[in-house]
Amino acid sequence: MSTALIIGASRGIGQELAKHYLADGWRVIATARKAEDLASLLAAGCEVLPLDITQAADCAQFGLKLKDEKIHVAILNAGLYGPQTDALVAPDGKAFDDVMHVNVLGAMRLLPVVLPLVDQAGGKLAVISSIMASIGERSNSAGWLYRASKAALNSVLKDVSLSAREAVCVALHPGWVKTAMGGAGAALEVADSASAIRRTIAGLEASDNGAFINTEDGSRLGW
Repeated sequence: MSTALIIGASRGIGQELAKHYLADGWRVIATARKAEDLASLLAAGCEVLPLDITQAADCAQFGLKLKDEKIHVAILNAGLYGPQTDALVAPDGKAFDDVMHVNVLGAMRLLPVVLPLVDQAGGKLAVISSIMASIGERSNSAGWLYRASKAALNSVLKDVSLSAREAVCVALHPGWVKTAMGGAGAALEVADSASAIRRTIAGLEASDNGAFINTEDGSRLGW
């Protein structure tokens, strides 16, 4: 049985991905911070691990609990948008720390732990990024703290891909999705985005290692 690891599965895209993999007969290991979210994932059929990626001790324990696993698909979905800005308004220190700790430091703590497990399975590792991270394709500065954090996440993913032996590692843009972050006016239903993410991951080849991919159409995005 293939194993999927979904980091950040309490709601939205992460929760939907867990459901999709379960429905296809995969073993799913899912993480969340809150007890009620863990209980819901457990009831759905997931194996659950409590994890707050802003806490170094949680990340260390996470690695110990998974050290003998072979992970066929790993998806880092946990993310935080931060201040909704349309202009160049400097974030306060707490907002900056919160966003960077979740979107960047969490990835830098977890991906070095997860990569060997995916390597062992010759699997796929994906981070949920955003087209907003692209510098080359950027046309406005809205949400510039989020943009900066996701650009940094892409950099982390690229470095991880250079260390991969058998894994294929990618950054994915999931589209503008009707989640708590994307809002009710977004273009995509969560289920449709999750399906596109799964389809993209399933189709990855060795030549895709280190790529930044738009899951809506499979195209490569500029960094």
